[in-house]
Amino acid sequence: MLVLCCPPGFVTLLHSYNVCLFLGVPWCAPVKIKHGHVSCQTPRGEHYKNVLGTRCKIRCKTGYEMHGSSEILCMASKQWSGNYACREVRCPKLAMPSNGGYKCSDGSYFNSRCQFFCSPGYMLRGDHSATCQSSRTWSGGNSVCVDVDPPVIKCPNIKEKTAEPGKLTAKVTWDTPEGKDTADGILTDVILKGKTSGSHFPEGNHKLSYTVFDRAENKATCRFNVRVRVRRCTPLSVPDNGWIKCDSAGDNYGATCEFHCLGGYELRGSAARVCQFNMEWSGLETSCAPMNINVGVRSAAALLDQFYEKRRVLIISAPSAANHYYRFQMTNLQHVQCGLDLRHVTVIELVGVYPAQIGRIRHRLIPPGLALQLRLLLQLSQNSFSMVLLDKQGVDKQRYTFPITAAEIFTTTDTFPLRAEEAILQKEAGQSC
Repeated sequence: MLVLCCPPGFVTLLHSYNVCLFLGVPWCAPVKIKHGHVSCQTPRGEHYKNVLGTRCKIRCKTGYEMHGSSEILCMASKQWSGNYACREVRCPKLAMPSNGGYKCSDGSYFNSRCQFFCSPGYMLRGDHSATCQSSRTWSGGNSVCVDVDPPVIKCPNIKEKTAEPGKLTAKVTWDTPEGKDTADGILTDVILKGKTSGSHFPEGNHKLSYTVFDRAENKATCRFNVRVRVRRCTPLSVPDNGWIKCDSAGDNYGATCEFHCLGGYELRGSAARVCQFNMEWSGLETSCAPMNINVGVRSAAALLDQFYEKRRVLIISAPSAANHYYRFQMTNLQHVQCGLDLRHVTVIELVGVYPAQIGRIRHRLIPPGLALQLRLLLQLSQNSFSMVLLDKQGVDKQRYTFPITAAEIFTTTDTFPLRAEEAILQKEAGQSC
């Protein structure tokens, strides 16, 4: 077999055909790379960078990465030894923050800038943006959306209420406020500080508040006042020689005050007065005046009528002032006037035989004719000692034909109607002997 020897500047190609190839002739297609650059080295420093045997190194620009061979060789087949391309770097997909999102300038490609945002009611914490780097990683992305906004709650307006008649409290109601969360709309708890709606509030200003919490434990509080007013009259004065018993607070709208007088005094004016809506007292001013018994009346009935519902009466009848029973009885009563007055008992003495008889109510004398009428009306004998005890209605409650002690009189009187109530009132007023 013959071997072809090529002259200088040529190379034997394909010995089977005995062909000589001039080395400086372009052989492979020129290398063109987008987004990169090529550095080639020819076998003998030829002018063309794609002659047979040329080696080229390919480098991609920043933000691009090599896909294929980074070094290629121009082969006898007029083909480069490998494929090559510079493709733009792409970062992995960013994680979407809960309750938020992001917006990118160029998707996940190199140099794309993504801005994070949060849904209403949430605040961004961490990186506000992230940029895709040439290393295929993001420059940031540790971002979360947190609920930092407190919920919203609106309390009722100031509630004002006036107590009803005879009461010192008022029932106050309101609609429970509904809180609203600015983030996810979910509230975990609503706490009321103070009395609940529909409660009875005493007089004065009462501060209440509602506090709501959301799932992030943010809270909001609103406050409001409940004002209860009690209409009041000017306090009544206690009459001299008497006392007052009032219900409720004693001066509030609807309160009733009852007046009572000590023994030996009678009520003038209104026995009871009511505090009215206009904060004025009903009735007339009350006083306790000494009882003024008119002994100039014409009949015994007219005389006793003056004691009706005011005083109890103890009538003592004796044939003479020298009567032993009479003297014993009067001695017994001499130092117990306070106890008699406390029980509203007036003593009437009828002494002597008509026409020489006299009557006496303490220091006031009763005419003989009127004294005789009393004995006849009450069926009292002129010739013997006797006593009769009448209640406030003029009813004959007890008769005696002999003297009794003051203690016995008090015990008997204390069993009369109304006396138990009188005793309670007197005790409350501090009236005692």
